[in-house]
Amino acid sequence: MSPDTDIIAATVDDASAVVSLWKACGLVVDYNPPMADFLRAVEQPSSTVLLAYEGDELVGSVMVGDDGHRAWIYYLATDPAHQRSGIGQRLVAAAEAWAAARGARKIQLMIRPSNHPVKDFYLATGYSETPRLVMAKWLDKEMTNQQIKDRN
Repeated sequence: MSPDTDIIAATVDDASAVVSLWKACGLVVDYNPPMADFLRAVEQPSSTVLLAYEGDELVGSVMVGDDGHRAWIYYLATDPAHQRSGIGQRLVAAAEAWAAARGARKIQLMIRPSNHPVKDFYLATGYSETPRLVMAKWLDKEMTNQQIKDRN
């Protein structure tokens, strides 16, 4: 990681570049609209997207939100050419600081159990598995539970 890496809050003007980064990192799935996710996060006071820049180059991002009880991390991305350089760790620390400044006492995230490299990254960053089962229900009538089940 370059000493010139800056972490700043995203604006709506960053949307295309950030979504392109998420796609390059394999974070986009067909049932989560990344542009809508990004815009919702930057337009609401309970969430933000933090960006890592080296000079004028976008090299990483993380979405963080506070639901009033805990904070959540989403879409942690480091440009593939810059992975394993400390950018992801700095972005996680920045997300944690953002959450702590808003009074969050805990921060959580979800990953697929089979994603061992990401699991190992978070374990090395101080996160631990919890004995919780995450359940979901789609409120968007176009996305039925069976459609989602078929895609996972």
